[in-house]
Amino acid sequence: MRRALVLLGIGALALTAAPASAMPLEGDLQAAKAASARFHSVKQATRAGYVRESPCIPGEGFHYGNLSLLMDNVIDPRRPELLLYELKPNGKLRLVGVEYFVADADQNLATTDDRPSLFGRPFDGPMAGHFPGQPAHYELHVWLWERNPNGMFAIPNPNVDC
Repeated sequence: MRRALVLLGIGALALTAAPASAMPLEGDLQAAKAASARFHSVKQATRAGYVRESPCIPGEGFHYGNLSLLMDNVIDPRRPELLLYELKPNGKLRLVGVEYFVADADQNLATTDDRPSLFGRPFDGPMAGHFPGQPAHYELHVWLWERNPNGMFAIPNPNVDC
């Protein structure tokens, strides 16, 4: 009996220590991955209204944003506001993750009563805009297509380079 309990404990420990990429995605995360799969093609992303918004940011890649999604303040796991790409050695872009974005309702960095959450995770922020004209906002990075050793929702991803 004791041996069975020890083996059960080791098995549970192994499951909790497994990397995110080895764990099956559930519910909304699976829906997000399935919905973003077509954006492995930058051409498909462009057709869907995504445009390059940034140079490559180390640990995050190139950000392609959809202005209508960025402006609607609706959180939908199947409709990320931003797509994250890295440059492959052959010069092509590879989808590595998605980012969800919501403007801070009161534009006050000292308050957090409007912090959204998705996938059981609170968004990062509020934070000041990253460029002139961008509002204070909350964001959530999700590394659906490139394993992040720091965690699926951690910023930055050391596996993503420019």
